[in-house]
Amino acid sequence: MRLIPFNKLLIVFLMVFTLSASGAEIWVSPSGKDSNLGTKSNPLATVHMAMRKARELRRLKDPSIKGGIRIIVMNGTYYLNEPLFVRPEDSGTADSPTTIEADVNARPIISGGIEIKNWTKSTTVINGLKKGAVWVADAPKKAGSLIDYRQLWVNGKKAVRAKNTAGTTMERILSWNHEEQTCWIPFKDKSVKFEPGMEMFIVQWWSNANLRIKNIEVQKDSAKLSFEEPESRIQSEHPWPAPWISKNNGNSAYFLNNAFSLLNEPGEWYLDKKNAKIYYVPRAGEEINSAVVTAPVLENLVEIKGTIDSPVHHFQFKGISFQYSNWLRPSQQGHVPLQSGLYLLDAYKLKVPGTPNQASLENQAWVGRPRAAVEVNYANNIQFESCRFEHLASTGLDLNKGTNHNTVKGNLFKDIGGSAINVGIFSEEAFEAHLPLIIKDEREMCSDEVISDNLITNVTNEDWGTLGISAGFVRGITIEHNEISDVSYSGMAMGWGWTHTPNVMQNNKILGNKIHHYAKHLHDVAGIYTLSAQPGSRIEENYIDKVYNSPYAHDPFLWLYLYTDEGSEGFTIKNNWIAEKKILKNHNGPKGNIWEHNDPYVSTKIKDAAGIRAPYKDLEKEVVIDEKWGLQEMPKPYAIELIGSDFDIEKIKSTLTGFRIVGQELYQWKNHLVIYGKMNQPERTKRKLAGAFPSLEIKIYDDLVYDFQNFERCKDSKPASDWENVVLTANLPADEKLQKEYVEYHKTQFEKWPEVAKGFCNADFQQLQVFKKDRQLILVISIPKGENLDKLNPKTTQNNPRVDDWNALMKKYQSGIEGAKPDETWIFLNKV
Repeated sequence: MRLIPFNKLLIVFLMVFTLSASGAEIWVSPSGKDSNLGTKSNPLATVHMAMRKARELRRLKDPSIKGGIRIIVMNGTYYLNEPLFVRPEDSGTADSPTTIEADVNARPIISGGIEIKNWTKSTTVINGLKKGAVWVADAPKKAGSLIDYRQLWVNGKKAVRAKNTAGTTMERILSWNHEEQTCWIPFKDKSVKFEPGMEMFIVQWWSNANLRIKNIEVQKDSAKLSFEEPESRIQSEHPWPAPWISKNNGNSAYFLNNAFSLLNEPGEWYLDKKNAKIYYVPRAGEEINSAVVTAPVLENLVEIKGTIDSPVHHFQFKGISFQYSNWLRPSQQGHVPLQSGLYLLDAYKLKVPGTPNQASLENQAWVGRPRAAVEVNYANNIQFESCRFEHLASTGLDLNKGTNHNTVKGNLFKDIGGSAINVGIFSEEAFEAHLPLIIKDEREMCSDEVISDNLITNVTNEDWGTLGISAGFVRGITIEHNEISDVSYSGMAMGWGWTHTPNVMQNNKILGNKIHHYAKHLHDVAGIYTLSAQPGSRIEENYIDKVYNSPYAHDPFLWLYLYTDEGSEGFTIKNNWIAEKKILKNHNGPKGNIWEHNDPYVSTKIKDAAGIRAPYKDLEKEVVIDEKWGLQEMPKPYAIELIGSDFDIEKIKSTLTGFRIVGQELYQWKNHLVIYGKMNQPERTKRKLAGAFPSLEIKIYDDLVYDFQNFERCKDSKPASDWENVVLTANLPADEKLQKEYVEYHKTQFEKWPEVAKGFCNADFQQLQVFKKDRQLILVISIPKGENLDKLNPKTTQNNPRVDDWNALMKKYQSGIEGAKPDETWIFLNKV
């Protein structure tokens, strides 16, 4: 046998690569072979082999890689048997990165799924469906074992795991017994049968849980459910979020799923593990024999993983699609999240509240992190550009630990069961979730990441408590100009730990994002949500609008645009366009936050500039909006008057808490108390007050007979960031003719008496509203905070005599209410 000299062997090896001005090229095609040379005309079959060859070029320091290595992936689907593993040896340099990129005009797919073929029509009646309505196929196996999965896609559209309710409807639990760890539900449909593997999906506050059912004990039209461990104990012991029991808003919504007896609706499927069969009821128009039916196999498609001393660096993905990932933990151990999809490993309520970090803390929780299709640990200068993350069971992209200076830009995240993007450490599994993260070795930090110009749409569609973008303990991160739509919970969250104690977080930025059509299923929700101290951080120039009207929300009024939650401090929050001042500042840190100009009066230039920028704006055509779902009704201005004596102000405020009245303020004069603000369902508010205070007379002022708004009526207006309200009351004459004249004057004032509005503009009145109930009026004058009405009011008549005429005319229509002095007309109420 004649040996080939090493130097000639090396020449042969290097010849397999195409050289270009930009560096070495390695080509991959579904029709290629891994024994091929790797040229465009003789491509490899797998990205795995291309990476191996690129790794060898780096190891041998080949001169062809001076401009980088490009692994060019031709059009087609690349089915993975194992995740693509990017390791430190695959790293490039700033001048010579390694890039896995799509060929020109190609959309290559890296898939963790498997196609299910050879479907046949059922020959028997199944669950009342006619013969042939259900299709069946052999369930795929791997190494002789059945492949397990929780999702199925037909022509790229997710099918529905067989469940006991029709369409998007859900039922309501009857009760929850925390000591017995059982739940009672209505159970009138006796065709539902308990089967091993059956699950309960239950909504609870800002999250949901997947509970494996151990047994169903039927008693007449009710049933008692018990559950498998460990989720049974965790579900019943952890205090937040818990099953919701409420006479006012309804108990927690739920459905049962994953049983053969529940398969009865088009679009539903069921995996029969015992008999190794899969069943599917086609939707209208689906031809199953020509359809592509895909089940996910791999939980993780790509793993970029270095070490603290040897991180992966300068590696890029461009134009690659990542599709069909699996997530099996709920089938194996249940899924009971704390928040943001972080599932509880253990949790319980403290008998004696208080920890060294938080004196009033009453619960303890340890969490795990869901799998992601693409996971990144200990890596820097990694880039994902113009990629697609679609049809994924859990998280799309996860930048977890030891990541910094990575860029995620211009990508599509669509049809994802969990969060589109998780970034930063939340809590290590051994780390209690309410502790501040303090890291000695900052190389473990997630810092200086840029997430920009991505479209995130139709995500969180399995685990409803996840988000578009969820950031934990991060530093120096920039999240800018993304668009987020059609999510079940909040658009994005920043922070973890529920504490104002100093921690690793600082200098984070959320800028210029467009967030709309969120809160599809859950409440206690916001477009942008924060936790814990983050000094030097900014939330600016975002556009947040259009909140879904969820039928399952535990609190119908608890939807917000901006929400700074426990411990939040150190933020500057300004110039965010929001449709209404629905903002919550809940137990923020003592150092506070700076709030300026967050309202619908912010410049439309900010609104128009938010969201995806060039060259990625074509992504906007992929936006998903569920038009059938419906939107929240915007709160409207009302006044509610309570008439009586001995007002318990604190009890009144407590009674109003759940109604989330925007700008709620209370004003009193003698035995009159006026509640003013923007409300949803004021009649419901009235009923609650009447139940709590049966001796009081309660009136709703819902007839807004006059509404002056500075930003509408004043040229070049820039409304003040904060307002103060002055509230007055008076009566109209008993003569109904005069009452009608008064109302008519105010309806036509802007046209016939424009000088009056001009006077209000001169005085810098922010708004002036007149409410009427029977013959009584409530007048609300809003002025810039810190100003004085006595100082501003004379400006209404300055060089404007027509206003004097108006005021003189109005005198004949106004008189004092009962209890006023003879010379009193308008009574000023005092703020309480």
